[in-house]
This record gives sequence, C-alpha cells and structure tokens, in this order.
Amino acid sequence: MTSDQRLLLVHAHPDDETINNGATMARYVAEGRGVTVVTCTAGEMGEVLVPDLEHLAYDRDGGLGERRKGEIAEAMAALGVTDHRWLGGFGRFHDSGMAWHADGHAVAGDFVPDNGFWHADLLEAADELVRIIRDVRPQVLVTYDEFGGYGHPDHIQAHRVATYATALAAVAAYKRDLGEPHDVAKVYWCAMSENRMRDSLRRMRESGDTTSFEGMDPDGDLGPFVTADDLISARVDGQAYAARKMDALKLHRTQVDPDGPFFAGAESGHAFWGDEYYVLAKGDRGPVGEDGFEADLFAGL
Repeated sequence: MTSDQRLLLVHAHPDDETINNGATMARYVAEGRGVTVVTCTAGEMGEVLVPDLEHLAYDRDGGLGERRKGEIAEAMAALGVTDHRWLGGFGRFHDSGMAWHADGHAVAGDFVPDNGFWHADLLEAADELVRIIRDVRPQVLVTYDEFGGYGHPDHIQAHRVATYATALAAVAAYKRDLGEPHDVAKVYWCAMSENRMRDSLRRMRESGDTTSFEGMDPDGDLGPFVTADDLISARVDGQAYAARKMDALKLHRTQVDPDGPFFAGAESGHAFWGDEYYVLAKGDRGPVGEDGFEADLFAGL
C-alpha cells in the first residue's frame, strides 16, 4: 500500500463494513487513500433474508459462510477496496450467533460453536490483528463501541480485539516477530446520529413506511442503536458515494432484500446512509466545521 494516509476497519461479519462505512470507504478510495478491511468471522450463523437462499442457513444445509465470502468480495470490488483480510485467515474464527434480549438488544445465544469468536482467546485474536496493524501501519482505525452497537457478541469481541491489538501493536518490546511497532494515531467507533435517526424515522413514517426500523418510535427511546450528537466527533459526507454504497450492500444478497422498502421511498437508503458518523476513542480531535464535527477521519494528522 503506497498511500500516505491509511484507514483500517475491523468488523465482525460480512456486510457490517458496508452498512457502517461503505460511503467513507468509497470516498477515501476515490481520493487515493489506503483502505484495509478486516473481517473477524464469515457470518456463518447470520439470518438469511432471501427465500431462495434459506437452505444455506446454519441450522439447515449450511454453507452460508462460503456464500458470504463471495458476497463481501463483490461488495469490496464495488466500493473499490482492494485490501480485504480475514482475521487469522478465512474460517479461523466462527460466527458466534446471537439471541434477542427482552429489552430489544442482542445478546449471546445459548449455543456458541466451539470456535465461536465470542469464546476466542483475546490475546490470540489480538495478535492476529497486531500483525495486520504493523503491516498496514494505518493512522486511523475504525471499529465498534464497547457494546458492539447493539449488543451482538461478535461485535463486542471485535471491539475488544481491536482495542487490545491497537495498544499492543505500539509497544516496542511486544512480539517483534509480528512486525515493527506501530502506534495508531486515531481510533474511531462507528456511530448512528440520534438527531439524524429521529428525523429520518419521522419522514419514513410520514411516507407510510412502517417496515423499515420496525418498532422504533421517532419520539421514543431508541435504545443503544443511536449516539447522542454531542458525543459524536466526526461526520464523513459520502453523499456522492451513497449510490455506490447501496449497490455494494445489495451484493450481500443473503442479508438484504433488494426489493424491500429500505432501498426505496421518501427516506431511502440512498438518502439516509450517505453521511457516516464516528466517535473519537483515541487521539486528538482535528478541526471541526460549522456543524461541530470533523469532516475527515484524518483531520489534524
């Protein structure tokens, strides 16, 4: 990778990277910045939303992980990302599955596969990422917050692994066989703007869309899915790349319904997902705009 500015993103399953950061990645690739995506599991236990592919589900014929391996390859190509890696190699860590808590957030399920990422040794998994950090040498790393956004055990584990690996990678005395030490200057957590979500939900409901984000009240408690705007550090304007992001998301065919209301209507995915928000977890905040946010994850570097 020859770019002077390099971004490393750490995600749990295929499609997480596109949903959270697709516009950011497409924009930075277009601007000549380096973008590396690390996926921790193949999402073998994900929900299959397309009827003609339901046989791939973990509790049926299986094979979803191999299918999603191809889907993320196509999605990365659509976004222009040429450096995608599996943590420890494809299949090293297995999707852990999840269940829904009565309070509406995800939790670990009763059954977790023997090699489920949720049960992975933290140091073992972190070392795999240390090797990548020292190889790529990014200035900026993006992952989830400590709750994994909505409580999914693999998201939480990805946060833990990324946080630990970032610290270890910078220590000069730590496992030099994993590469020369490197200190990541800025770490961000993915975020969903509370104000933006409430405004969008209102427009969706007014347009008659009661399916997208079903059960979420624009004037009610939105739970852990959103972040208060006064806690958000950066907003990357990717509106020029929103269509490319949505095209990439459609390539995760087992996970999305391309004919569903999410991709159409007054507040469609194109309108909603072009702006991507981040909380600064490590490093110094750079200059901000009139909206109070950094406009670039590399701001101040």
